[in-house]
Amino acid sequence: MEAYRDQYATIFKNGKGVAVIGISTDDDTVQFNWAHDKGFPVYFASDPKGDVVKLYDVKYPALNYAKRVLFVVDPTGRISHVMDPFKELNADSYTELGDAVTKAIVKP
Repeated sequence: MEAYRDQYATIFKNGKGVAVIGISTDDDTVQFNWAHDKGFPVYFASDPKGDVVKLYDVKYPALNYAKRVLFVVDPTGRISHVMDPFKELNADSYTELGDAVTKAIVKP
């Protein structure tokens, strides 16, 4: 998650026209304290019951564990790009994400 924070200005255009929401099954208090202490400029949502995980079918089939999937939603509310799984340790993933955000913001 630190890469989102560290590359926020580049990937997410400093939040201009972009909202970043990290959704986790972690408790909201734990998540808030962690995000606050780390200085994240993005939003976080807590999904302790896994409702979002079920809704978007982002659970590993053999495990009771949510995958790290990334959705880019355009200004009309349409999912314009999906990275499944999002490979957070691969620098190319952030290039792909930045391109997808730019494409979602700037419609032809």
